[in-house]
Amino acid sequence: MEATVECDNNTKQSIWLPMILAGSMFFILGCITWLNGAITPFLQQMLELSPLQASFIISSFYIAVTVAGIPSAMLIKRVGYKNGMAIGCAIMALSALMYIPAAKLQMIEIFLFAQLMIGVGQTVLQTAVNPYVVKMGSEKSAAVRVCIMGLLNKFAGVIVPVIFAAVVVSGVVDGAGKLSQEQKDIMANSLIMPYVLIAALIMLFAAFAKFAPLPDLVFDEDETSNGKGEIKEALAHPHLVLGVVGIALYVAVEVIAADTIGSYALQIGVADYSVMTSYTMACMLIGYAIGILTIPRFMSQQTALLMSGIAGIITVLLVVLGSNDSFIISNLLLVPFGGPQLPDPLLCIALLGFANAMVWPAIWPLALAGLGRLTGTASGLLIMGIAGGALGPLLIGLGNVAGLGAQGAYIVMIPSYVFILFYALKGHKMRSWK
Repeated sequence: MEATVECDNNTKQSIWLPMILAGSMFFILGCITWLNGAITPFLQQMLELSPLQASFIISSFYIAVTVAGIPSAMLIKRVGYKNGMAIGCAIMALSALMYIPAAKLQMIEIFLFAQLMIGVGQTVLQTAVNPYVVKMGSEKSAAVRVCIMGLLNKFAGVIVPVIFAAVVVSGVVDGAGKLSQEQKDIMANSLIMPYVLIAALIMLFAAFAKFAPLPDLVFDEDETSNGKGEIKEALAHPHLVLGVVGIALYVAVEVIAADTIGSYALQIGVADYSVMTSYTMACMLIGYAIGILTIPRFMSQQTALLMSGIAGIITVLLVVLGSNDSFIISNLLLVPFGGPQLPDPLLCIALLGFANAMVWPAIWPLALAGLGRLTGTASGLLIMGIAGGALGPLLIGLGNVAGLGAQGAYIVMIPSYVFILFYALKGHKMRSWK
C-alpha cells in the first residue's frame, strides 16, 4: 500500500520537505560511519594495535545492529519516524562524548564501548530513515531517492577523513618507529575537542528532526499493526530474507573497502593513510551519480545490481593479483592533476566503492516490494543486515593472521559479490520457499 505524507501544502512540498529531513539524517550517518576509516588506523598507531585488534574498532560499531535492529523497529512503530530519527541522533551524540575519557585513559575497551553505543544510535536512525525514503514515492523510483541520500552520505565520507586528517592527524606524529608516551598523549589529546564538536553537531540534527515543522509518513491502520507473529510472517518471504543476507554481505564488503583501506595504506608505508577512505567514498559518489542519471530511465534496479556484482568480482581480483610496485592507475588518474602516486592495489580497493555504490539502493526496494503492513518489521530485519559490517574487517584481520597477507586477505570478498549476483538474477524474484 502506498504511503502518503501528512502535508497541507502543495505536492512538491510533500516530497521535497521529507527529502530534506531524510537527507540531513543521511549526511550525519555518513559523518559518523565513515569516520571509522580515519579513526581506525589512527588508534592502531596510537595504541600500537595489531591488524586483528584494529579490526575490532570497526566491528564493535557494526555488531550493535544485531542487538538493536528489531528493538529499533519496535521503537519506530511506537514513536514515529521523525522522533525515531531524533532519538537515534541523541544516542550517537552522547556516545561520541565517551571518546573523551577513552582518549584520556588511552583504553581500547572504552573506545570499543563508545563505538558500540554509536552503532546502537545509528541503528535507530537507519531503521527510521530508510523506509521513510523508500515509502515516500513510487517503488520503481525508490533506488533513485536512495541514491540521492547516498550522495549525501558518501559526500560526508569524502570530506570527514580529510577534515580529520587536517584537524587531528596533521602535525601530531609522523608515524616513524615506536611512539613515545609523550607522542601517544599528544595523539590522544587531539581527539577530545573534535569529538565534543561532533557531539554538539549531532545534537543540532536531533533538534532539527524533533522540532522542524516537516511531515511524517502516515500508513493505513493495517500497516501499523504490531502482531506477535509479524517477524515469522516476514521471514516467510524469501525475497526479504535473501535481501537481508544480501545487505549483510554487501555491508561487509563496503566496510572492507572504506574502513580497512587506511590500515592497508599504513601497512605498506603510505604517509597519508588517514585520508584514504575519501578515495573510496569519492568512487561511491560517482557510482551514485550514475545511478541517479540512469535508473529507471536506462536500466532497472535489478540490472544495476547485476553489474555491481560483476564489477566487484573483477576489482577484487585486481586488488589481490596487483603489484604494490605498480602505479599505472595513479599515473593515469591522479598524478596528471597534481595527485599522489599510489600503488595500484590500494587504488583498486578504493575503486570497489564504485562497484558497491548501487547495491544498497537496489536491494532495499527489491526486498521491501509488496510487503505492505510488514514494511516496518522488514526494515528492522534489513537494518540488522548492517551487522555484516562487523564480519568484513574481522575476516581481513584473520586473513592476515592466517598467512594470506594484507593484500591476499581481500580475496574473502569474492563470495559476497557472487551472492549479490544471485540476488540480482533470481533471489529478488522468489516469493515462495517451495
